[in-house]
Amino acid sequence: MRVSRLHDRSALAHLDQRVDRRVAAEFLGSALLAAVVVGSGIAAERLSPSDVGLQLLENALATALALPVLILLFIHISGAHFNPVVSLADSALGMRSWRDTVLYIPAQILGCIGGAVLANLMFGASAVSWSAKDRLTPGTFLAEIVATAGLVLVVFVLARTGRASVIPAAVGAYIGAAYFFTASTSFANPAITIGRMFSDSFAGIAPSSSLGFIAAQLIGGGVGYALVRYFAPSPVASGA
Repeated sequence: MRVSRLHDRSALAHLDQRVDRRVAAEFLGSALLAAVVVGSGIAAERLSPSDVGLQLLENALATALALPVLILLFIHISGAHFNPVVSLADSALGMRSWRDTVLYIPAQILGCIGGAVLANLMFGASAVSWSAKDRLTPGTFLAEIVATAGLVLVVFVLARTGRASVIPAAVGAYIGAAYFFTASTSFANPAITIGRMFSDSFAGIAPSSSLGFIAAQLIGGGVGYALVRYFAPSPVASGA
C-alpha cells in the first residue's frame, strides 16, 4: 500500500497543479475529440456517399490518428481522459482524487457537445440536428461492454506496469481497431455518446439509443476495472 501511494503521488505530480487548467484541458480535449469523430463522419458521408464501409474506414482512421495527438497534448495537464469512464476508473484505482473526477465529467460532456456543434457548423449544417440513427440492439449493447472494458484494460494495465509512455499510441490503435471488431463501432465513452446525439450524421446516435449505450459503457468500465485489479494489482514505477 505504501508503494502504491508513493506511485500515485508521483503520477499526480506530473499534472498541472491548477484545477481550472486541468478542467479546461478536459473540456477542450473532449471538444476536439468530438469534432474529429463527428466532423470526419460528415466528411466521409460526403466523400464516399455510396460506400458505408469506406465511410467507416475514413471515420476510424481520422479518430485513430487524432487520439494519440490529443492525449499527448493534454496528458501532462489533466491526464487526457476525455471520457467519464476513464476518470471514474482512475479514481476507483486510487490514482486520482474524486474531486477531479467530479469536475472532469461535466467538462467532458459539455466539451463533446460543443465539439459536435462545431463539426456541424464547419460543414455548413445546422448547429444542432438531433440524430435519428437508432443503434441499440442486444449485439451493440454487448459490443459497448466489450469496447469499454478493453479501453480501460489498455489504459490502466499499461499505466500500472510502467509503460505509460505508450498509452497514446495504444489507445489510438485500440479504438481504430475497435471501430471494426465491435458491432457498435466502439463509442466506449458516455461523453462522446451524448455529443453524438447532437449531429444527424454518420457518427450520430439517436437519443433513444444513447441511454442503453451509456449503461453498457458503465458496465464495461466496471468489468475493465475488475480486470485491471486482477492483472495489475499493484502499480510499479512509470517508464514514461
